[in-house]
Amino acid sequence: MELGLFPLGIALLPGEEGPLHIFEPRYRELIGECIDTSGAFGFIYHHDGQLCSVGTRATVVEVLRRYDDGRLDIVVRGGDRFRLGELTSGRSFITASVIDFDDVPDLPSPDELAACRRAWRKVALPGEPGEPGDRNAFAMAAALVLPAPIKQDLLELRSERARVQRLTRELSGELGAELLANEIGLRAASNGKVVHPPEGG
Repeated sequence: MELGLFPLGIALLPGEEGPLHIFEPRYRELIGECIDTSGAFGFIYHHDGQLCSVGTRATVVEVLRRYDDGRLDIVVRGGDRFRLGELTSGRSFITASVIDFDDVPDLPSPDELAACRRAWRKVALPGEPGEPGDRNAFAMAAALVLPAPIKQDLLELRSERARVQRLTRELSGELGAELLANEIGLRAASNGKVVHPPEGG
């Protein structure tokens, strides 16, 4: 199948929502068609001058603002993943043939999943009671401000177990400490009170 592509310096995970400001005429055309038809476009990470091999089908879930000059502020949501095929031509925006990019059946063990959710909660919800519920790796990652290369790596992993293991490693290391410091700083700026999470399991 052919898909219109929107290359950006960020990655979008399945289920993740985020705002976009659309200003280039070719992408205003692409997004305008998607709004009119409720169709999807290919959200793909553009890094070091190249398109990554795996992207996300994205849909527009809300139009926040339409400007007089044609620009748009929108909110998009990530859907299924695709693997990039050959680039095609004929449109003002980039198009390509794509194929579905599905998981292999390899689920994390209960202990692996519990460890990932504990690491996530300490970073995303410092000092708050409770657990992250039934969030999967994509949902946990989408709730954090992760570097684009790590999000892209998660996007390209083909099993939930591999994603859970990778996310646990990242959140238990230097990145997790950095994210926690950022979260504590934001909370301190907003209400002046920070409760540090308990150590250990």
